[in-house]
Amino acid sequence: MRSIKKRLVFDFMLVILITVIILELILIGFVKHYYYASVEDVLTNQITMSSQFYSRYFANTTLEDNVLDNIDVFWKQTSAQVQIINSDGTVLMDSIGLSIKEPIETSDFKMAIEGKKGTWIGAVDYDDAPVMTVSYPLKSEQKVIGVIRFITSLREADDRIHRISQIFVAIGLLVILISGAVSIVLANSIIGPIKEVTLAAEKMAAGNFRVRSRKRFDDEIGKLSDTLNYMAGEILKKDELKNDFISSVSHEIRTPLTAIKGWAIVLNKGEIKDSETIQEGLGIIEKESERLTVMVEELLDFSKFASGKITLNKEETDIEELIQYIVNYMAPRADRDEIEFIVECEKNLPLVWIDENRTKQVLINVLDNAFKFTDPGGQVYLFVGQEDQYVCMTVKDQGCGISREDLPKVKEKFFKGKSSKSQNGIGLSVCDEIMNLHQGDLEIHSELGMGTTVHVRFPIDTGF
Repeated sequence: MRSIKKRLVFDFMLVILITVIILELILIGFVKHYYYASVEDVLTNQITMSSQFYSRYFANTTLEDNVLDNIDVFWKQTSAQVQIINSDGTVLMDSIGLSIKEPIETSDFKMAIEGKKGTWIGAVDYDDAPVMTVSYPLKSEQKVIGVIRFITSLREADDRIHRISQIFVAIGLLVILISGAVSIVLANSIIGPIKEVTLAAEKMAAGNFRVRSRKRFDDEIGKLSDTLNYMAGEILKKDELKNDFISSVSHEIRTPLTAIKGWAIVLNKGEIKDSETIQEGLGIIEKESERLTVMVEELLDFSKFASGKITLNKEETDIEELIQYIVNYMAPRADRDEIEFIVECEKNLPLVWIDENRTKQVLINVLDNAFKFTDPGGQVYLFVGQEDQYVCMTVKDQGCGISREDLPKVKEKFFKGKSSKSQNGIGLSVCDEIMNLHQGDLEIHSELGMGTTVHVRFPIDTGF
């Protein structure tokens, strides 16, 4: 398996190598074009002068006679090989004495016959280096009667191009070596932080959530470090909440168990003969058993929701009947706590598709908290009505309220408020899960010392 470092270095070097090769080819091509163009310019200037000289002084004589009588005039202006060619392509004269029997048919000759300058680069039999030819028309009375052709070897130009190319290649290799070293350094600058983040993640995976990943740069890896650190911090907070939850639940379970055990021992001894005292003890055992049952049911619900095993039994439900059940259920509690329980429910509310028992659980839990945190003589309101496509149930109390710091956390699992009346911290989290399964929502608004308002909304058309 190739490491990220090797892949990065390989990718860097591949990009650099391709870039250097492309630049080398462009530069060498430019140099070659420059030298070839220089040779062509020199030949063009020389051949133009020769053609103009011919047209001015020898145009009245036939081309063949001029070749015989004024042969040295044609190569006086150049050191290149000179050929005089008639309009049929037959070489009438060659300055180096070549006997060419085949007619010339190269592109430069054809261009010159048409009255234009022609250039051709290619190989010849008598030279192992490529040659460049420049052909130019010879005119008499504005008519092309032949072609003058200058030929020069490109050996010297190619040698210069070769030497410059070697220099470019050497520079390119040096650039590749330097870039390779820089690529390794750059790869290390990326891999180093990744290794540190990986090491921190491995320690976190092993259970050490107090370790922190060091953030070097404010980039994607730095963001990953922040995310890991935030995750570890949240896990520690959740772990502390869980421990507090276990401690709280243990304490709450121990209290009713102590009362049940104490009265059971006393009653079992048979020393108490007073029937009133016996009834009082049995009542306490019954009451504390109910408390234990409620706590166990909450824990079972929480376990089901946490594992995703909970299901809803939805059916068409008359909200007015459900609210009447809630009123009958909570009224004795209100009387006992000396709290005025005010209920307002709109008439002719539409049927909703909900799990009736789970909905009762949500409302009873919310109302139970409202009664718990409202002092005797206070009021608790329950208002039920329709808002757009929702049936909204609003519970408002005159209790102590919730602090701004605690408000975002009250629906979190295991969270227990600072108030001494706060319980195990799973009731609202279970209610929130129930509302999510109903595709509804549970919103809590509160200010410290100003009471709390809870909105429970169920969609009207879900399930129909």
